[in-house]
Amino acid sequence: MARIRLDHIRHAYTPDLARAGTYALREVDHSFEDGGAYALLGPSGCGKTTLLNIISGLLTPSEGHVRFDDRDVTRLTPEARNIAQVFQFPVIYDTMTVRENLAFPLKNRKVPAAEIRTRVADMLRRIGLEAKADRKARGLTADEKQKISLGRGLVRSDVNAILFDEPLTVIDPHMKWQLRSELKQLHREFAMTMVYVTHDQTEALTFADKVVVMHAGEVVQIGTPEELFERPRHTFVGYFIGSPGMNILPCRLEDGAAVVSGARIALPGILPARTPGRIELGVRPEFVRIVPRGSGVPVTIDRVEDVGSERIVRARLNGAPLSAVLRDDAPIPAEADASFAPEGLNLYAESWLVERDGRLAHG
Repeated sequence: MARIRLDHIRHAYTPDLARAGTYALREVDHSFEDGGAYALLGPSGCGKTTLLNIISGLLTPSEGHVRFDDRDVTRLTPEARNIAQVFQFPVIYDTMTVRENLAFPLKNRKVPAAEIRTRVADMLRRIGLEAKADRKARGLTADEKQKISLGRGLVRSDVNAILFDEPLTVIDPHMKWQLRSELKQLHREFAMTMVYVTHDQTEALTFADKVVVMHAGEVVQIGTPEELFERPRHTFVGYFIGSPGMNILPCRLEDGAAVVSGARIALPGILPARTPGRIELGVRPEFVRIVPRGSGVPVTIDRVEDVGSERIVRARLNGAPLSAVLRDDAPIPAEADASFAPEGLNLYAESWLVERDGRLAHG
């Protein structure tokens, strides 16, 4: 395994785009620590696959360097980097059996035959294809083929990193949960450096120790699932992580309070005297309470969605949309106010978190 250092990486797909300053991947300066499990999370087009392909060597960045430990690998091929990569759609040999597919990368590296048999048998068990080990791959279903592709990436023990590009797209929902669990178990056992690309927050948050959230070609936050939920550094993180996402309320500051559509919401801590640019208040629905009239700020309830053990209240605060997540047994008064847990309030300037000392989280 290796520590992967992304040293001021930027990428544009043509020289003309670079000259125009149009980068698919804006500057990334970050390290993936040896043995860590990371997820690159974001919507389509945010740059996550571009970044993964730069790490693997399928793309050479327009600017910056990629280092594995202290070695500059920026211009090396994937083979020279000793990378295993699993793609969105299965890459296997249809004319080989399942067993032969799994053994192929080991035979190429002259692994002893006894070790190949042991590793392949273990991987067949892990991916649930023991009964089909000697069947040709061409006759298998799409999800079975992808399980072979996953197995080919995981069967090796000598790789610097294993990279996954939305590998569970063709897998049925139950199998997705099972394979994610297997990947976590393999990571715990062998401390492999893993980087996993997905647009699915559930996949990212259940797989990774650290999640790299990307937006418009930029890394906007790197953190644990708890950090992303409790203290989003950018409004996009608040919106993208969570279901429903964070309430983002345009506001202005006045005497230690945020004024949202004319309603005053007291803010914790000492606020800066001046915060430039667009100001917004962020509060997750889990920190919003619906209380009897006179106990908070007045809201109008539009509808209530029952989602099992919880209910989602969709309301308006003087016209501004507001969501609250309540227990299924929590009362909802006909004439309602909203109150806010102080620890759940975050202030943003130009989309970036304002720290308690007034600094912006960006940079």
